[in-house]
Order: sequence, then structure tokens, then C-alpha cells
Amino acid sequence: MFSRLRSDVQCILERDPAARTAWEVLTCYPGLHALILHRRAHWCWTHGFKWLGRFISHISRGLSGIEIHPAARIGERVFFDHAMGVVVGETAEIGDGCTIYQGVTLGGTSLYKGAKRHPTLGRDVVVSAGAKVLGGFEVGDGAKIGSNAVVIKPVPAGATAVGIPARIIPSKAHESADVTSAPGKFSAYGITLEDDPVSQAMKGLIDNASSQEHQIALLWQAIEKLSASPARHGTDCVPVDAARQETFEADKLNQLMGK
Repeated sequence: MFSRLRSDVQCILERDPAARTAWEVLTCYPGLHALILHRRAHWCWTHGFKWLGRFISHISRGLSGIEIHPAARIGERVFFDHAMGVVVGETAEIGDGCTIYQGVTLGGTSLYKGAKRHPTLGRDVVVSAGAKVLGGFEVGDGAKIGSNAVVIKPVPAGATAVGIPARIIPSKAHESADVTSAPGKFSAYGITLEDDPVSQAMKGLIDNASSQEHQIALLWQAIEKLSASPARHGTDCVPVDAARQETFEADKLNQLMGK
């Protein structure tokens, strides 16, 4: 029990730069308190003391602001950061090393009792503030759920889900948990570069337009040289308003897109 508690405290010290000492974490972190009480409630639930398990989870909800059903399964080194308003449903499963921020819901979309209604999070998943993961599907190891995303379908390992409804951004080679065994750097709130597919699409369009203007300018410059050659007797067939210089401000547009 104490070794598991030490592991819980250590993972908080590693992931939260505001945490200064183990004593501060033990006494002032409601996410840790909710986790400790949930283990007691889960033990009661799995040993037939259903009401007592629910009562402990009810007390935990009042003390920490985190609602975890006593039947939910939670792994090692899970960190509920801030976590006010977090709801974890009955059949939810949270893998080792996951980080869950405030306002997250691991909810169900089915009313059938006994069915798998809530999501299963793999190892080292980050669920950012306000995200809603709804349904009895799996979120793969190392996946990231963006803030306020609404996820209603499975997320592959190492991928990122953003938006409403969530769009899935596949993992990159050698950068995600599904393709490498080396531990990656922790991303607070699941924020990483190149997470927004819309901005990535806009960046691609900007780069393409810039490239096309460059090619057009080169063509007009070549035509101008040909028209000015002695074989053409000095006749200039290039229009006065021909785009001989590039004016497309790709860098400025990329800055506006936050790139």
C-alpha cells in the first residue's frame, strides 16, 4: 500500500512543476485524495459491499470534486491534475500513467446494465481539460485528447483527437507510444505541435499558393528574356501587369495561423 502511495506521489512530483514536496502533495492534492478513497471504494464494491463503496465514492466527490464510480478500474501512477468536475463512469478503465485534467467526462452512451458503456484508456493517455470521451471504445496507449474535444470513436495508439466531434490525427513515426518503446516527454494538457488538422490544411494551401506564385514569376521572367532577345527584334510581348515578382506573403499568413 505504501509503495503504491509513494509511486502516486512521485508521479505527481514529476508531472506538476507546482508540486514542491511530497508532504504538500499528500496534504493538498485532491486528485491524490480521490484516488486513495477510490481504492477503498473499489475494494468494497468488488467484495460485495456495494452500498459502502458508493457511500465512500459519494464522500470522495464532496471532498475532492471528483466523481469516480467505485466499479471503475484505475491503474498505477494515474494523475488527476486539478481535476475539479471530473466524472469517471462505472465501466471505465484508466491505464497506468494516465493524466486527466479538470472537467473531463469518461461517460457512457448506452443504458443497458452490465454492458461496457464507458471508455477504456490505455497507458500514458493524456485527457485535457473539458474533454468528453463517450462510449465503450478504447483510447490507445500514448494517445492525447485535446481540450474540450468530444470523442465518440476509438483513438489509435499515439494519435491525437481534437475538435467537436473529435478528428483523429495519426501518430508520426518514431514519435509516439505505438512505434517506440522509449519514454516520451510528458506534454502538459496534451498540447503538442501540429495538433490542429484545420490549421495544418491551411498551412498546406498557403505553401502551395506560394509555390505556384514562385513558378509563375519564373515563367514570366523567362518569357520576358525570350521576348527581349535579338531573334524577336526587341518586340516585347509580355503584358505590362505580368507578375514578374512574387508578392504572396506566405510567412505573414503562416504567422496569422500561429505557425
